Amino acid sequence: MDVEELATRWRERLESWAIPARILAEAPVDPWAHSPVRFASRTDRALTEPDGGPTVTRVLEALPEKGSLLDLGSGTGASSLPLHARVGEVVAVDESAGMLSGLEDRAGKVGVPVTLVEGRWPDVAADVPVCDVAVSGHVVYNVPDLVEFVRAAHAHVRRRVVLELTHRHPMSWLNPLWEHFHDVRRPVRPVAEDVVALVAALGYRVRVEEREAPLERFVSLEELSLSACRRLCLDPMRAGEVGRTAMELGMWPVPRDRWATIWWDKE
Repeated sequence: MDVEELATRWRERLESWAIPARILAEAPVDPWAHSPVRFASRTDRALTEPDGGPTVTRVLEALPEKGSLLDLGSGTGASSLPLHARVGEVVAVDESAGMLSGLEDRAGKVGVPVTLVEGRWPDVAADVPVCDVAVSGHVVYNVPDLVEFVRAAHAHVRRRVVLELTHRHPMSWLNPLWEHFHDVRRPVRPVAEDVVALVAALGYRVRVEEREAPLERFVSLEELSLSACRRLCLDPMRAGEVGRTAMELGMWPVPRDRWATIWWDKE
């Protein structure tokens, strides 16, 4: 398939994850919102327990000493700040001012200079300098126009682009609960292979490596239940019911995800 067809399929498959309007109308809070506090806890863990997995390896082998690292959809810096001993500057792009503030605080503690760019990539690409390497951790399933995202990333590096993502859509773990509480069957695609196919169709020499996720998704059944209530558009007062249902459906403990690292070099 050509780039246009692959891009259309990617967009349509992401759109199929939209929450039905009748359910969304009853949501007590935004089901798609991301908590800076939850992201910050993951960044703090990444800083104290560095991950030597393929994403870190592929970034470091292309990053010169004290080189510049572009973090796309940075959150609070889990993909970039753990590399502080090697990085000379992090350029962080994120839509959330709260996420960027958390990243800035942590960068100061580990002594990494940062440039913060608030906005959606690639909408703000004109405001972002070219860096040695770009990394984007667990972002692409939120990117409908993946072609422009990838092309802009490629244009803004001197050496390499590295993407990390779950093999399946990150909300796939909720599928049994969607069917139980709402009688809604969730999609199967897109998956990581769809990203690989699209990047290859763009003419980049893409490579990929998969592994088991190094982190548990949740540390407790209570955490799972509260997260599921938000994502399922349920009142948080039903967290106990959600937890019991998750147990009955064999969803606890949640199996670890498969993570894919996708990378290509600037040639």
